[in-house]
Amino acid sequence: MFVLGIDPGLTRCGYGCIESTGVGKARAVALGVIRTPTDADLPTRLHQLRNELRELIAEYRPDAVAVERVFFQVNVRTAMSVGQASGIALVEALDAGCEVAQYSPNQVKDAIAGYGGADKAQVQRMVQLRLGLPTPPKPADAADAAALALCHLAVSPMTRRVAG
Repeated sequence: MFVLGIDPGLTRCGYGCIESTGVGKARAVALGVIRTPTDADLPTRLHQLRNELRELIAEYRPDAVAVERVFFQVNVRTAMSVGQASGIALVEALDAGCEVAQYSPNQVKDAIAGYGGADKAQVQRMVQLRLGLPTPPKPADAADAAALALCHLAVSPMTRRVAG
């Protein structure tokens, strides 16, 4: 299975393309961050993000796309832009015929680090170990996206069994 993890954001949208190579094994195909210019207007930034996400999905052709579920944040402005970026990722994935899943930050941390309260450094280190990378992935947005994809690889077989 090939999964594209998306850590949504308007300024920085992390992505991690992860391929399952066997039970409990995976490799990173691509990790990175899509950035939009902060001096551009909102419609332009959303359009650019949509186009880049569409290109990623077309290039890597994932079986599934795992997107971080938006949760309440103190900064309403940030929450709105994350929600808009998340919506674009969900629609583009669905339009491409991908399986679409959402996970909360705590679900991802629990699946990757074994503890829902893990900090960013712990998540980065566990992603590094699980993917056999020489160093923890940076920036944190890319590591979070890879963690989302790894979470989906870990959780989706159980979800299918329960649903089936």
